Amino acid sequence: MFAVKPSKMKNKQLIVVVGPTAIGKTALAIKLAQLYNTEILSADSRQFFKEMTIGTAVPDQEELVAAKHHFIQHISVKQPYSIGDFEKEAISKIDTLFKKYDTLIMVGGSGMYVDAVCNGIDEFPEVPTDVKKHVQDIFDKQGLESLCEILKEKDTIHYQNIALQNPQRVMRAVEVCLASGKPYSSFLKKHHTKRPFDIIKIGIQADREIIYNRINSRVDLMVQNGLLEEAKALIPFKHLNALNTVGYKELFNYFNGDWDLEFAISEIKKNTRRFAKRQLTWYRKDESIHWVAYDSSFDQVIKIFSR
Repeated sequence: MFAVKPSKMKNKQLIVVVGPTAIGKTALAIKLAQLYNTEILSADSRQFFKEMTIGTAVPDQEELVAAKHHFIQHISVKQPYSIGDFEKEAISKIDTLFKKYDTLIMVGGSGMYVDAVCNGIDEFPEVPTDVKKHVQDIFDKQGLESLCEILKEKDTIHYQNIALQNPQRVMRAVEVCLASGKPYSSFLKKHHTKRPFDIIKIGIQADREIIYNRINSRVDLMVQNGLLEEAKALIPFKHLNALNTVGYKELFNYFNGDWDLEFAISEIKKNTRRFAKRQLTWYRKDESIHWVAYDSSFDQVIKIFSR
């Protein structure tokens, strides 16, 4: 086993580990952090919340001890927290940690949050309160499907790329379209922020069948470890955006009596598989990612740094 000596680096270095859910990102990030004797920043937006542990696959206590993590369960589901908030806090933390380390590790499955740190975020127009209220009224009275139809009419490009099952993202896109009179996608990638550090991205991949089997096994393990009890305790907060996520929203339907438990669990698996597919679609567009097989040895992975 070998490592790149920090003294050979022109700049500070951020190693980013990405890939679909349940593929082994946390394990690889910890190995890299131990190799470089450094710390990890999480860019998994589902793991930000204190009240959500089992359903978001937060690193366990042994993993958290193995390497110091940041942005793991650091806020409450009751606290509004945007991608802009994360970018500012993450860059500030990176600047601070680079005073101590030459290399840092970032890991996560939230492509937009990873991209915010690596490339900055796009600037969008202010949305008046009355437009926000109008969009909220449509959602409350007509449902998500109506908003999706509006988005399809106003911005076909973004409609084809957005997670249409995510009400907050659809509402945000419609708000911008209505407020500006322009497609939401017209505001994307207007600039690329050059960070004062080098970025190396490692992507973990596997055949679809392997990914899906790993997801199904993880969901079964979550249920065994108490996911139902965790979700039941969060029922008072189910209206919050943080809880409108796979693993919880399906169980809320079970608690409401709309679904039986077996169907709810099957829906968690199905929606998680869909989420993994969207993750891969996002990452495949990034040509800077160095892809490695999920079962690669650690020696094979770090050979990337000697290329």
